Amino acid sequence: MMTLTEENYLKALFHLSTENEEVSVLDLSKSLTIKMPTVNSMVKKLSGKGLISYEKYKPLMLTQSGKRAAGLIIRKHRLVEMFLVQHLGFGWDEVHEIAEQIEHIKSQRFFDRIDQLLDFPKVDPHGSPIPDINGEVVFQNYKKLEECVENQMVMFMSVGSSQDSFLKLIDKLNLKLGDIIKVLEIQEFDKTMRVLVNETSEQNLSQMVAANILVKT
Repeated sequence: MMTLTEENYLKALFHLSTENEEVSVLDLSKSLTIKMPTVNSMVKKLSGKGLISYEKYKPLMLTQSGKRAAGLIIRKHRLVEMFLVQHLGFGWDEVHEIAEQIEHIKSQRFFDRIDQLLDFPKVDPHGSPIPDINGEVVFQNYKKLEECVENQMVMFMSVGSSQDSFLKLIDKLNLKLGDIIKVLEIQEFDKTMRVLVNETSEQNLSQMVAANILVKT
């Protein structure tokens, strides 16, 4: 059985691995804001448990067992987030910290019941995929809104940032998952986008905001 700290390490490495081709101990240290000697010690411990592939001066990799374990932790987290939004009335900007605490409950039956109650959702409130009961994740090939061109029409599917400030801004702009966005104009100087949402309202989006809105054509 893993400790809470071990689970957090696996989850952090999983997320880093989906964003970068190679992940170092330094990357993991920065992500967790934990000093290098402590991270090194934990990495070696997880390697000894067969969860991480670790060789000095080489990138860190999750083993198949490590990927499954990390996927199951993320599954718990995202199911809890969806439950908090759909059944307890929390905003999508409020659920991350609560889910961080609940995800470490060991009872698999507890989370399976939540999954059943939610009618087996495929994504969480932020549009991120929920791993299945085996910890497998189906990644979607979404693109960033900032990569789109003028007159292109796309659907808002997910967010690239779960920071409270970003999610609150999206709410303030009255943008929601599933919205149809048409790029009307892109400013040459700072890449600000003028967009039409659901053929009804226009919004100006900064490049930083557009970089964190994930869409599909």
